[in-house]
Amino acid sequence: MYSREESKKVRQEFWISFGKNYPRKWLLYNTKIKDFSLKFTFTRRLAEVSIDLDATDEILKLYYFEKLQSLQAILKDEYLPDAVLAEAYELDNRKIISRVYVTKNGVNIHDKKDWPIVQAWLAEKMDALERFFLEYRDYIEQ
Repeated sequence: MYSREESKKVRQEFWISFGKNYPRKWLLYNTKIKDFSLKFTFTRRLAEVSIDLDATDEILKLYYFEKLQSLQAILKDEYLPDAVLAEAYELDNRKIISRVYVTKNGVNIHDKKDWPIVQAWLAEKMDALERFFLEYRDYIEQ
C-alpha cells in the first residue's frame, strides 16, 4: 500500500516518463470548444482516453453529446471500435459529466511493469481520438 505522497510521486514519474517516451504536444484542453476536452486517465484499476463534456449548461452539454452520438458509427468504424458513449458518467468525485471513452482494464499505475504497455496504448488511442476530433470539430461546434 502506498501513502498519499508515494502514490503522487509514482503518478508524477509515470507522466514524466510518458512525456519522454511520447514527446508530442497533445490537444487535450486546447480544443477551442468551451467545456470540451480530451483526457488521459491512469489509475490503480484502469487506463482511459476520453472526450469529456463538462459544461454546467446542461443544454450545451446535451447538444455536444448528441453531435457525438450522431458520429458514433464513424467513430467506431474508423477510429475507436471499442468506444463507449456515456451521457451520464460519474467521476470519482461524484460529479456527473458526459464522456466518450475507451478503457484498458486490469492495469495499475503503481505497477511499473504495466507502464510500457499502457503508455503505448494511451498514445495509440489518444492519437485516434485526436484525429477523429480534428476531422469533425467543425461539425461538433456548429
